[in-house]
Amino acid sequence: MTSIALFNNKGGVGKTTLAYHLAHMFQRLGLRVLAVDLDPQSNLTAMCLDETELEELWEDSSELIEQGVAHRALPATGRVGPGQTIADAVRPILEGTGDIRPVHPAAVAPGLWLLPGSLELSRFEDKLSNEWFKTYAGDLAAIRTTTAFHRVIQGAAGEVDADIVLIDIGPNLGAINRASLLAADAVLMPLAADLFSLKGLRNLGPTLRNWRRDWQQLILPRVPGNIPAPRAVMRPLGYVIMQPEMRLDRPVKAYARWLERIPWVFGTAVLGQETASSSDRTYEIATLRNYRSLMPLAHDARKPMFDLRPADGALGSTQKYVQTCFREFRLLAEAVLSRVEERETPTS
Repeated sequence: MTSIALFNNKGGVGKTTLAYHLAHMFQRLGLRVLAVDLDPQSNLTAMCLDETELEELWEDSSELIEQGVAHRALPATGRVGPGQTIADAVRPILEGTGDIRPVHPAAVAPGLWLLPGSLELSRFEDKLSNEWFKTYAGDLAAIRTTTAFHRVIQGAAGEVDADIVLIDIGPNLGAINRASLLAADAVLMPLAADLFSLKGLRNLGPTLRNWRRDWQQLILPRVPGNIPAPRAVMRPLGYVIMQPEMRLDRPVKAYARWLERIPWVFGTAVLGQETASSSDRTYEIATLRNYRSLMPLAHDARKPMFDLRPADGALGSTQKYVQTCFREFRLLAEAVLSRVEERETPTS
């Protein structure tokens, strides 16, 4: 099982949309997929579930837990049940009443499950931040807190026998994202060709390397064997360029200028290369065109853009656009899987 975090500390680049569509395309390719929503904004969860399901999912879990209701099995549909979010899983740690509580992934489609997010997850930020430095001393409670996401994800992935886990996280370098990224084997970065994305990469790269070094060298050796802990590999798989909607006030030349800088910034900031080149596009996985015209239809139909049919309003030339979307996401999914396999194959 491989876990991939989709991350950029600059928001608005289509990260959640990319996670949602990759999850569905991986499922189309025959993989068993677990999507994990570790962004407190819970946009991925909102894309996967309708309002009725969200209302049931986000019922007052604290009261349900006291009644023992939240521990019940999921409804017969296998979709959602109260008290089954990532926030519910870490609530005992947050409230000081115990360790993580297993939650059941929600079935989104055959072979695709969701570990739902919750707006309440933001309450866990301060707890994670306060416990981080205690892990350096081997404090067991702090280690259980910091490894909570990893252990919840491992439990959920084991329950559905997942081949691949996609982790959607928010656009910042806070404590929730640090714990989320520690649980990832690889990191896929969606980018826009603009100043803000490049500035984000310059902040992101050194931070990831510092977190990886501190965890692997200073903290992991102090973790007792009875606490499952991540290896914090966080291997950069590469980046996906999300094309913007071209505006008259944003000339094509400006887009091209930032586009040319991405390989060098990625090489120096993320990979730590001293001799990075602006012509080396080894880590550029794909460029996805802007599908903004399809998004409203997909939202109303509650399905991926590449699954839209004439009955969903995708008529005439729009249906051809849907077919193009399917081809692009299939090629992207295959390219990501190829990179995962390349980096998992031992070299002689």
